[in-house]
Amino acid sequence: MIKINHSVVIDKPLAEVFTYATDVENMPVWSSEVERAWKISEGPLGKGSTLGSEVKILGRKIENTIDVTEYEPNSKWSLKPTSGPVSGDAEFHFESVTGGTKVSVSLEADTGGFFKLGEPIVNRMLQRQYETNLATLKDLLEAQA
Repeated sequence: MIKINHSVVIDKPLAEVFTYATDVENMPVWSSEVERAWKISEGPLGKGSTLGSEVKILGRKIENTIDVTEYEPNSKWSLKPTSGPVSGDAEFHFESVTGGTKVSVSLEADTGGFFKLGEPIVNRMLQRQYETNLATLKDLLEAQA
């Protein structure tokens, strides 16, 4: 079982951080493993939406289908892969705090196939990756005028 928890405070208003972070087209900009992301389902992004992504993990390119299982504007969004070698849930929480917006991510996942053999390595890699991703998100947003 993989478990990741990390948070960062971004010196920007809550609505701005939430809007940027949940825009599927921005995912490859701040999330290092995501090479491409797109919305599959029709209508506005929300609970029940389906996304597609192409990610690179341990040198392997994987295409995933992802369900948005929770979507509360300016508060929370949760994602659950429905295809690919990793099954689990990623939850992003957003809250207004002194100094900006706190973004917290928690991930619980089970690996399969090739990735099951290296689960401890995958866990450490994903922990560093989420730390880096949130730092990149912070840098990008704070650099905007």
